[in-house]
Amino acid sequence: MINIIYRLISPKFFEEAIDDIELDGVVVRPTYLSICQADQRYYQGSRPPEVLSQKLPMALIHEAVGEVVHDSKNIFSHGDSVVMIPNTPGGEDCYKANYSTSSKFRGSGYDGFTSDLVNLSHDRLVKIPEDFDLKVSSFIELMSVAYQGIMKFMEFKKASCEVLGVWGDGNLGYITSLLLKEIFPDCEVIVFGKHSENLNLFSFVDNVYMIHNVPEDLRVDHGFECVGSAASQSAINQIIDLINPQGTINLFGVSEYPIPINTRMLLEKGLTVQGNSRSEREDFEGVVDLLNENPQLFSYLSKLITNVCEIKSIDDLKSAFDKDHISNFGKTILKWEI
Repeated sequence: MINIIYRLISPKFFEEAIDDIELDGVVVRPTYLSICQADQRYYQGSRPPEVLSQKLPMALIHEAVGEVVHDSKNIFSHGDSVVMIPNTPGGEDCYKANYSTSSKFRGSGYDGFTSDLVNLSHDRLVKIPEDFDLKVSSFIELMSVAYQGIMKFMEFKKASCEVLGVWGDGNLGYITSLLLKEIFPDCEVIVFGKHSENLNLFSFVDNVYMIHNVPEDLRVDHGFECVGSAASQSAINQIIDLINPQGTINLFGVSEYPIPINTRMLLEKGLTVQGNSRSEREDFEGVVDLLNENPQLFSYLSKLITNVCEIKSIDDLKSAFDKDHISNFGKTILKWEI
């Protein structure tokens, strides 16, 4: 079957490529996709030149839902709505697939979901209920990253868990604090940020603080860093200052450069630093179950949607990325009609 893939050839330049698609797995037609900051770094050319030369050309986008067009084993029905899992295990080892170096990740060195059709194995798809909001569902992958980190935190935390602090008032900070409040309803969840207009949207948490206006006696039991880039340095060090002994610092933010942190206090307090990246099938399933059991979450998550762009051409795709780039907060959703 003939398929058209829309690849980023160089920063801000997409090109069509024709390819054959196999019918030995599940063929999915993308319906809604969501732009991630990682996609923007490729599109804007803000990754180091040696990285861009290794990764491009490449189809972008790793957050997406679609509908089943063909299933060679008839496990899925034609028209089923599914969320697509971008992480593809590449071999057997002792590591979780989202941390294994043998895994391949769509939209990061391997083609993402900007194509007419996508072929995936059955275990790379999770069916979503018919009543799910597909625009919100398009960024279940991002939710699954937060969910994966929270599940790992639950497994390794040792200290008390009365006050949880989230650093970052962007998309990931919003989702992480929302899931923490749902999973730990009896805990106090506090968000620390630097944009008051963003913090005003965190109505579901117990308190919010501007990072430069935190009470001197405030303490948290565990911290979740959702800042990334160079700003993660100040966020991590503020967590170290405010966290109680033997707490866990959960890192989600990505930086292109090394980040210096206060290891003296990290050692004195006996803190555990936990890195989190990507997710796996059980995390997608966990998020779908959580949303299905708590449909009120959709109303909060829908507040993240700032742009919905109909994509009928490559020019539309470029315009959507440009519009997303000037947005300070929220998700740009692509209604895929190309």
